Amino acid sequence: MRLSKADLETVDKAANIVKRGGVVAYPTDTVYGLGCDPTKPDAVRRLIQIKGERKKPLPILGDAIESFEKVVVLTSEARILAKKFWPGALTIILTKKPFLPDIIAMGSSSLGVRIPNHKIALQLIGLSGGLLVGTSANLSGSKPPIDAEGVAKQIGNKVDLILDGGRTPLAKESTVISLIGGKLGVIRVGPITESDIRSALA
Repeated sequence: MRLSKADLETVDKAANIVKRGGVVAYPTDTVYGLGCDPTKPDAVRRLIQIKGERKKPLPILGDAIESFEKVVVLTSEARILAKKFWPGALTIILTKKPFLPDIIAMGSSSLGVRIPNHKIALQLIGLSGGLLVGTSANLSGSKPPIDAEGVAKQIGNKVDLILDGGRTPLAKESTVISLIGGKLGVIRVGPITESDIRSALA
């Protein structure tokens, strides 16, 4: 495991690791993320092994709304919320397209997507090809870390690189909503409230 202070050089190094099929940990606006190339099944399997038992789909982070066109069905409601809250702490669950390997969605027909409001995360995603697995960098059942030291304690010896970008600004996980079937469902309340979301859709 290598814990590296995040700068242009180390972010580029992390992106090269991702493109070669490796697994890295990185800061976002919410909590630290555990990332790999979502198009590489072997990399995704390794990430799941690192994190531990998981049955939920792996969320995907992107660097632009257009990056998600090939992985999910972007509804009109999703576009409204994306324009209002992205980059930001809102994960939107939408119908999955068959572009990504099945292991990403764990057998589900839906997938959560988000653009993080964090310079380092966006640089890494962009250099990695525009899409990156964005699950929290903790062992399943443990508290998501909000700094690089927290990542190192939980999974430090299992990942190829930890980008140290300091403490995450929000220090809590994103709000998660579902728009499957045209209905708004709030899965997890985070920095963005349900009333914020309903107001944006009104």
